[in-house]
Amino acid sequence: MVSYALYGAAAMASLRDIRKRIRSVKNTRQITKAMKMVSAAKLRRAQDNVIAARPFAKTLDAVMSTLISKSEPGSLSHPLLTRRVVKKIELLVVTSDRGLAGGFNANINRRALKFIAEQQAAGVEVFVTTVGRKGHDFLRGRGNTPIRKDNPGILPKLSYAVAEGIAKELSKRFLDGEVDAVFILFNEFASAIAQVPNQVQLLPFEAGAADAKSTGASVDYKYEPNPQDVLAELVPKAVAVKIYRALLESYAAEHAARMTAMENATRNAGDMIGSLTLFYNRSRQAQITKELVEIVSGAEALKG
Repeated sequence: MVSYALYGAAAMASLRDIRKRIRSVKNTRQITKAMKMVSAAKLRRAQDNVIAARPFAKTLDAVMSTLISKSEPGSLSHPLLTRRVVKKIELLVVTSDRGLAGGFNANINRRALKFIAEQQAAGVEVFVTTVGRKGHDFLRGRGNTPIRKDNPGILPKLSYAVAEGIAKELSKRFLDGEVDAVFILFNEFASAIAQVPNQVQLLPFEAGAADAKSTGASVDYKYEPNPQDVLAELVPKAVAVKIYRALLESYAAEHAARMTAMENATRNAGDMIGSLTLFYNRSRQAQITKELVEIVSGAEALKG
């Protein structure tokens, strides 16, 4: 009787643990489902902003390409177009402030580490500016790359003025000779299920010839008051627009990645609940069967 009582207590404890685990997984599923819905709502707004910004950014890049390519060699100049021997580089790394987004941040962080290692192996000094806590926390404890500045919490309240401020700061470092080139590393929003790590050179500024063809910007323009003044006005704006677009792309890609990750987590939680429920039912049935067998065996023993 003592052994039976101990078995019954152990079985009840085991069943109780399974019930607690099922409740815990159900609570987790509710959280992941809610996070998926929140990210889906934010994604729609972020995607609208990205789609609205792309035509302007591509057209501006195309106009810059046309202006530079159709001018007489040496006739136009701007300090932000000046190329020099690269000895120091600034890398702007864009990640998110929060996790739970699958490989969104890990992909960028790995690319950043690889880029930094390659440049340092070539004898180039690298400085890092981060947007988003995940990139800052990851890079802070790795390697000998100093993080010059962190910009946390700007993506949820992103505006063009914020991007312009970053562009002015990086441009000043380039003009002052503190760095010889500036790159930005971010996740580009391809679709709700695809985010593509992308690295773009910001300074010295380069206009994209491919964008010029796609936007039909191969036509001739008349520049007032003159091409040089137009170039002086457009180059700083073009740098700021590149940064602004990259931040918009990264913010949309973040919510797309988080929505997908939470959808997968919700589905996995449902599968786990099903497996635990089946295991619980089997364990409970086995316990009941064993108790019935022991009762019948006891009764038969009393008869004998």
